[in-house]
Amino acid sequence: MRYEVIVIGAGMVGTSIAWHLQKHDSQVLLLDKKSPGSETSYGNAGLIQREAIHVHPFPRHLAELIRVLPNQNTDIRYRWPAVIRYHQALLKYWQFSAPSAVKQIEKEWKTLIEHCTSEHQEMITAACAEDLIRRDGWIEMHRSKDKLETAIANAKNSLEQGIEHEVLTIDALKVLEPNGNFDDFVGAIRWSNAWQVSNPGALVKAYAKSFQSMNGSIGECAVKEIRADGDGWQVVTDHETFYSDDLVIAAGPWSNQLIKPLGYDLPLFPMRGYHQHFKTTPQNTINHSLVDMDKGFVMGPMQQGIRVTTGAEMTTMEAPKELGQLHEVLRFAKEVLPLNDAVEDEVWCGSRPCMPDMKPVIGAAGNHDHLWFAFGHGHQGFTLGPITGRIVEELIHNKPLTVAVEPFSAQRFSNAQ
Repeated sequence: MRYEVIVIGAGMVGTSIAWHLQKHDSQVLLLDKKSPGSETSYGNAGLIQREAIHVHPFPRHLAELIRVLPNQNTDIRYRWPAVIRYHQALLKYWQFSAPSAVKQIEKEWKTLIEHCTSEHQEMITAACAEDLIRRDGWIEMHRSKDKLETAIANAKNSLEQGIEHEVLTIDALKVLEPNGNFDDFVGAIRWSNAWQVSNPGALVKAYAKSFQSMNGSIGECAVKEIRADGDGWQVVTDHETFYSDDLVIAAGPWSNQLIKPLGYDLPLFPMRGYHQHFKTTPQNTINHSLVDMDKGFVMGPMQQGIRVTTGAEMTTMEAPKELGQLHEVLRFAKEVLPLNDAVEDEVWCGSRPCMPDMKPVIGAAGNHDHLWFAFGHGHQGFTLGPITGRIVEELIHNKPLTVAVEPFSAQRFSNAQ
């Protein structure tokens, strides 16, 4: 069967692209091996982060490197097979993390972030998904006075960019979250215009249902191969072969394996995260996502319970689960909230698609006509899916662009030429 556009990847990014294209009169097929919102877009902290105007550079100061190297921290861990496999991308990451480079990268990054809540709102309204959204912000908690003061200074500097915040004393924090034990913290910041989502996977599914209501098609099958077919594309799956005029690769950390046979080899690398839910009780109910900035984890109120989400683990996608990081996180989390009964028997884990310059790849592939890339959003694919969808629709339909795409071009990496 032939479509005008096939989008591969039904996470937040791919689903948003399909939604925008279908809304603007393309006939779209959205393909994934699982139902929409079942992979990385399910297992995150559930935040739409309007405040996320800063990227996360590779540690460059000696003290920070010394802190990370023993591989015992809760915010970041690594496995040597992954370090070896992705060493070239990690070297580029280190290079792009120079202060002068980060300053320019953040200017470009902000052009996406500034649209995140307004673009989500359009899709939330269309999908009738208001019941999944809370607009109370989230709370960044600090154990160190020096780090808190630095965070407050950065927050004040972000006011001119439309980022709203409130500095909280521990007493003020206890008023907002009376069930928490905050004895080990010195203060907090509430990011006021970020949004919480009570079930991230359900929001993606709501967007997908809205896409289907506009006569969009969803195929649940594994993509085996993509082939150029005259002026269009063939997508070979484990069920059948589909045809399209345009093809969008939005498969997150799986994107490279789809495009490598076509001659593309972008420095994409995965970063794994884990989460576990705990039953919500009158004793542990919270009103905001609570982020322990020193230990690098999130406790968020979800439909499934209190979700505890780890920081990042540098590992390969096929590596078995290593639960040491989560267990250490839970030790600290349980000092803040009484988390007694796990909801699931199995801990969830999934990989985020990261690029060494901390920016996604959005735009034309470069060597093939009618082939488009939209992946590499790191930890912000959930936040940036809708604006990415708008940009890709504008590119395919040759419209004026809401955001300049040159900083996100695949051609910024020489081996993608």
